[in-house]
Amino acid sequence: MTFSIVGFDPDSQSWGVAVASKFLAVGALVSWAQAGSGAIATQAFAKVGFGPDGLTLLAQGNSAQETLNTLLAADSNVRQRQIGIVDANGDVAAHTGEGCHDWAGHRTGAYFTCQGNILTGEDTLNAMADTFTGTRGTLADRLLAALLAGDSVGGDKRGKQSAALLVVRANGGYGGDTDRYLDLRVDDDAEPVRALKNLVSTHHLFFGAPRPDDQVKITEDIAAELQRMMLHEGYFAGEPNGAWDEMSQQAFWMLVGNENLEERWNIHNNTDQIDKVALDYLRQRFKASSGG
Repeated sequence: MTFSIVGFDPDSQSWGVAVASKFLAVGALVSWAQAGSGAIATQAFAKVGFGPDGLTLLAQGNSAQETLNTLLAADSNVRQRQIGIVDANGDVAAHTGEGCHDWAGHRTGAYFTCQGNILTGEDTLNAMADTFTGTRGTLADRLLAALLAGDSVGGDKRGKQSAALLVVRANGGYGGDTDRYLDLRVDDDAEPVRALKNLVSTHHLFFGAPRPDDQVKITEDIAAELQRMMLHEGYFAGEPNGAWDEMSQQAFWMLVGNENLEERWNIHNNTDQIDKVALDYLRQRFKASSGG
């Protein structure tokens, strides 16, 4: 009842799963991943235990194929199961039981496997595989692009309801003490994959690492613009004169905190520059008060 893609990025050492289905909150059941171990999608008549049990096997050093063999050997209903696995090294394995409802199948490639059942046809998986292979960017972007491609050519033939994207990497979570870099779900929506795309864009805004090329100097004009913005929103009580002094920086730090932009501007780092992504967001968010 689902189509999904499991993938690995060797450059960033990231593992992830993207999934969509005519099923409520599909990401809560299908998607499993652990940094340094691998990722798993368990679906069709999903045996949810394949997720945690499979990650345990992968963490013990088993390959994707060895993990798949062990899971299936202990299951009495393999005919109706579907599962895709990528291991710590990026090797993949997949299984589509002959009892899965048509159309059902899987397609594997370098660092990924995509699988689906009750699909409109194999073009869904072909579009996903070709898009993942041909797309550049982060693992999250490539998995999302693949899911969008599958959705656009057919996807689940019963319709649409939910979608999810999970990406893990060592110390990739908020604050750096977990591996959960990105875990986004659209549990019940008429266009869940499109809604997921919007969530990923928002995640990149708030939690994406600022690029050095995106840093711009806070000039007198930009400082005055930010001061006008803060004055209008009640963060700043001074004159918008373009002097980027300590009072202005402290007021801006309060605004940044309320807008969840701490990853893009931090008073404890270089206060004389601002990330262009954050600046563009603030200009749009407070267009009337910034003079824009």
